[in-house]
Amino acid sequence: MTERKRLTTEAGAPVAENQRSQTAGPGGPVLLQDHHLLEKLARFNRERIPERIVHAKGSGAHGYVEVSHDVTQWTKAKFLSQVGKRTEVFVRFSTVAGERGSADTVRDPRGFAVKFYTEDGNYDLVGNDTPVFFIRDPLKFPDFIHTQKRDPYTNVQEPDNVWDFFALSPEATHQFTWLFGDRGIPASYRHMDGFSSHAYQWVNEKGELFWVKYRFKTDQGIKCLTAQEAAQIAGENPDYHQLDLLHAIENGDYPSWTLMVQVMPAAEAATYRFNPFDLTKVWSFKDYPSQPVGKLVLNRNPENYFAEVEQAAFNPADFVPGIGPSPDKMLQGRLFAYGDAHRYRLGINHTQLPVNRPHATEANNYGRDGNMRFDGNGGGSKNYEPNSFGGPVQTNEPLYAGIQVQGAAAPHAWELHTEDNDFVQAGNLYRLMSEAEKQRLVQNIAGSLGRVSREDIIMKCLSHFRNADPDYGERLAKAVRAQRR
Repeated sequence: MTERKRLTTEAGAPVAENQRSQTAGPGGPVLLQDHHLLEKLARFNRERIPERIVHAKGSGAHGYVEVSHDVTQWTKAKFLSQVGKRTEVFVRFSTVAGERGSADTVRDPRGFAVKFYTEDGNYDLVGNDTPVFFIRDPLKFPDFIHTQKRDPYTNVQEPDNVWDFFALSPEATHQFTWLFGDRGIPASYRHMDGFSSHAYQWVNEKGELFWVKYRFKTDQGIKCLTAQEAAQIAGENPDYHQLDLLHAIENGDYPSWTLMVQVMPAAEAATYRFNPFDLTKVWSFKDYPSQPVGKLVLNRNPENYFAEVEQAAFNPADFVPGIGPSPDKMLQGRLFAYGDAHRYRLGINHTQLPVNRPHATEANNYGRDGNMRFDGNGGGSKNYEPNSFGGPVQTNEPLYAGIQVQGAAAPHAWELHTEDNDFVQAGNLYRLMSEAEKQRLVQNIAGSLGRVSREDIIMKCLSHFRNADPDYGERLAKAVRAQRR
């Protein structure tokens, strides 16, 4: 029989007693000298780190991406350099607005974040299960999220706040049409697509530039829940999506997605019919067809949820040679915001945690010290650059190409393109729906919009939907009136 390990303190000293605290006699008070008790309680008090402000409730898994098609004409990224090449990944799925204890089946966008452990360092791709977003400027993001969170007075999510913001932000019409449609509540993480939403820059070996949008198309097929099904599941099993993913992988039913990209030659962006970097719009597949890249497969569950899922940190500013940012304003804001959130929530050394550190290479830099530095901290090596002692040096090879800019440094409206309109694509999406899908969309929106306390807010919201499609707006108006009787 294998001898069991002995229980110790954090310092490694053996623990003699783990059932009874030290007291002054059998009935006396607990003693301050009971170091094991104090250490155990103090550690317990500190076991929870701050929640993510958004995407707090999530699930994750390990896997790989395998290249299936040659994409070297568009990018020089090494992990995409040859057919058959595999790269280890970690993927985290999440809801956006709710806390960690919220139900998985709420109506909310789902985060779809992928960390590629490449030989040139980690590449993080942060997306959602929707191809568009509510807003196009990062200055509005904190206000938008406040509308989705608990109200300062009632401490619940208030329809007044959600719809008041929408009434004053018509660019959200497209995303609201997605969110309240059938795909607003996926049946599982395995049965939804993932989108980069943002456009990114790809650069090939010749230095030619392209703008790309990513899509992970589920191989399991799209499956969704109705509002009634979702509400029932939320009451019976609020961790439904977490357990579905966990059990599927445990049973060897490994979920997979086909990775696709839309590719736009950089020169075409200026004359495209709408601004291609507007996060509230999609690119037409007729203009830029989906090009297959490879396969994403998830085949291993985390051994420890906290260490590998809760501490996972995805930063869209983490690029590798051949891939870079676009002028998308929301993306530009996220290049700062995500890393800053991780530094606050996990600490300055979060990139050394096993789930976040590079796996196919190593990090070499002059970062030292900081809270929870748990490696050798660089030893006695020099911590400045340039130096004459053999430290890491720059490559003089940019990861991606620079973006041409001009004009005054000031708050600017978007450059006008012929179809820069907040309602065209929302209307197109509505008209693509079947009659049954339209009916469910209208009922879903009316169920929430009809609870708003002020008529002027409702009227503004209805005007946005009418601008998208007159039938859309009129059906909603009737359904809201019926809801408020």
